[in-house]
Amino acid sequence: MNYFEFYTLPESFLPDEKALKAKYYELSRAYHPDFHANEPQEKQQEILQLSTQNTNAYRTLSDADLRMQYILKEYGLLEEGKNELPAAFLMEMMELNEELMELEFDFDAAKLHEIGEKSAGVMAQLENDVLPVLQRYPELHGITKDEALQQVKTYYLKKKYLLRIQETLSKFAARS
Repeated sequence: MNYFEFYTLPESFLPDEKALKAKYYELSRAYHPDFHANEPQEKQQEILQLSTQNTNAYRTLSDADLRMQYILKEYGLLEEGKNELPAAFLMEMMELNEELMELEFDFDAAKLHEIGEKSAGVMAQLENDVLPVLQRYPELHGITKDEALQQVKTYYLKKKYLLRIQETLSKFAARS
């Protein structure tokens, strides 16, 4: 069962976090294995599965990145090897990657800071650009929903790419 359906919440990239947590606690109580210890083994197994599903649903839906990944996978939009980034973005990232390679051979703390600022700026701009799409997503239907999902997919892939760059920057920072 879809996690949003399991929680009887509307599918959203920005769900009501209070409602999400309340539903998690409600189902945690309802499906707690200790409350069903006297039930037949089959019923206990069912409760255990529901308890596990509740935990997995909450873990996924309460984390913005996991939630985004989950929704995109539900629509079949994140397929291994079929996730392409726009060429313009890759060209922009090539410059950052070249600067990172230069740091490998000739470390410069000021340059490290500059690259970090650039990547943070790109990340902030991505988040600003996608926020309106995430906010209006629950009201969309048909083609506009499909277009929104594609925009979110592109954002998600760009963000993952930038996070790898930021991880590399962290490694450089740790060495200095």
